[in-house]
Amino acid sequence: MVRTASPGSSMPFDAESRVLAPFASVLDLPPPFHAIALREVGDAFAHAQQIAADAGAGTLVHVGRFDLAEFAVVLEPEEPLCTARRALYAGLAALADALAACAPPEKPISFDWPDAIRIDGGLLGGARLGWPTGAAEDAPPRWLVFGAMIRTVAMGVEEPGLHPLAAALDTEGFDLGSGHLIEGFARHLMVAVDAWRQDGFDEVARSYLSRLAPEKGARRDLDQNGDLLVRHIGQKAAERRSLLGALAAPSWLDATTGSPLL
Repeated sequence: MVRTASPGSSMPFDAESRVLAPFASVLDLPPPFHAIALREVGDAFAHAQQIAADAGAGTLVHVGRFDLAEFAVVLEPEEPLCTARRALYAGLAALADALAACAPPEKPISFDWPDAIRIDGGLLGGARLGWPTGAAEDAPPRWLVFGAMIRTVAMGVEEPGLHPLAAALDTEGFDLGSGHLIEGFARHLMVAVDAWRQDGFDEVARSYLSRLAPEKGARRDLDQNGDLLVRHIGQKAAERRSLLGALAAPSWLDATTGSPLL
């Protein structure tokens, strides 16, 4: 399991010049979380990893942009890295629940394994997971960072339908700004982490798998190390898809623009 906050955690580091609260609205987060706002050109995922060891669990870094909800949260695993990576699924389930709470009727939210989020079939964004370089697989890492990026406003599209495989909250009928989405995510993440701690990972797995895009003739499960196990009809052995391998390159991220793919 993972913790969202550690008792007495603080931020004994000097704020960098790009950290500037006025560039983003103040977030109303549950008590275990404390927010750090970056300028629009900041990188929440990279910054959260940079400060994770000192800032502690519950640190939530977000970027002051209107076209993207970009944020990352520091977690403190209580189990070995090889199983703690399942935090990716807990974070995605929490993010999907936050979106679903504000979704227009009949707007399905789904995942492409392991890390992409879709609304009504269109790519909306996705998530990433980071951990300390060289961390041992069989011991709890000092920290994990769950990062996410959701397209809130369709930008740079000259004609409607130019990018039919992409989605944005404004074009899908959501009345939901970045701040409210992040606040909702934080609350739902607390619920997911509590369920993991009290009842094991099964409930988190069910929540994630219930939104996984259908695969005809297959049943999917999540292994202890987060790998996806796919059992096809008529085949005895399950196909294994490596979570660790998939996390090396986010499937939804345009490496050139640093935004979700169009």
